[in-house]
Amino acid sequence: MKRLLGCIALLTICFYASAQGYSELYDSEEAAGLRSVYNRIISLGSEEELSGYVSSELEKAGADILGRSSYRCFGIRRENGDTATFYNAGAFRTGMSSPMRDRYLVIGTRLQASNAAGLALFLHLAEKLSHERVQTGHTLLFTAFGGADESNAGSWYFLNRAFSDRANIDAYVGLDLFDNPNKGFYAYTGSNADLNRLIARQSETMQPARPVLVAAEPAVADHRSFQAAEIPSVFFTTAAPGKPYIGRIDAMEFEELCRQCEYLCNFVLALDAAPTPSYYPREMSEVPVVSYEGCDIKPSFLGVGNPSYFLAKWVYTYLRYPEFARESGIQGRVLVEFEIDEKGHVGSVKALKGPHSSLEDEAVRVIAASPDWKPGFVNGKPVRTQMALWVDFKLQKKNKKK
Repeated sequence: MKRLLGCIALLTICFYASAQGYSELYDSEEAAGLRSVYNRIISLGSEEELSGYVSSELEKAGADILGRSSYRCFGIRRENGDTATFYNAGAFRTGMSSPMRDRYLVIGTRLQASNAAGLALFLHLAEKLSHERVQTGHTLLFTAFGGADESNAGSWYFLNRAFSDRANIDAYVGLDLFDNPNKGFYAYTGSNADLNRLIARQSETMQPARPVLVAAEPAVADHRSFQAAEIPSVFFTTAAPGKPYIGRIDAMEFEELCRQCEYLCNFVLALDAAPTPSYYPREMSEVPVVSYEGCDIKPSFLGVGNPSYFLAKWVYTYLRYPEFARESGIQGRVLVEFEIDEKGHVGSVKALKGPHSSLEDEAVRVIAASPDWKPGFVNGKPVRTQMALWVDFKLQKKNKKK
């Protein structure tokens, strides 16, 4: 009888596991919370419902709701004369230090059920950053933007109509499209050298997740509105550049989403503590650009003027072979162009040629993370120097068994 009852119990457990889903059985408490929020978001239909839900969750997290109704509801008049209504949701957490509390870091996402993972991640990040033990100098603005299918109308409205203190926004951190089964994690800055350097330096420390810094825009999102306003912006996503985005609930990995959230929390805190990024960190300089060969004194890395020293001591030391390229047997050379400005900072890094985008992105990431060089000189004055180097990716041959 006991054996029969044991078999029945085992069958019941197996049936429950099958009905519940394998991964759900092994969710941590944090991942289970994210899953619950995700399921709640996809059950809501309209932007108005989503706006109300997101606002209430931000308030529960300890953030203060942006008070005026004009922040939340707005209309756009179409060409036929009809007015389309859209909704935003926003809250803030006041900074702890003067004068930085009067300056803002905006953390945003699109207010759509199709962006359920991005919204769930956004709310979880807001909860982490609103914790009483977490202190930031900047005031943090948490914003979910409606009208994504209307040329990102929500973020445009926020910047140009609703928020009167736009000039004091130091940076925007966008989170969108986090349920892509491509299983990547990417960061796009529009080639902003200051943000690239911060991301690269974060990746050198112990982190639960590391985004790949990409030069190609993964998808159109609200970061475009901030870039149009010349506000430094970084767009984090799992949507791979050059690949169609496919949102699927069966592709969700909530434990991985937790790790990405922890990284994003660390990144926002690093951004808060770092010098204010510039939208034109290199282009503002009036110092002329000179080719490497045109310098009287060549730029030098750690006191050595030979670029091969930079490749050996920095690039090949910190280069990580992309997993996709390794598994696919992709190898070859990537030509990377970059500048060393008159202060020795590395910027304007871009891949000119390479066998695959994954290798190009990795080469750009490592060079963008370079420590400062000694600048090049012409006629006794420091100049901006343009350089180009080949970065080799070679797969090791497996030894044949004797």
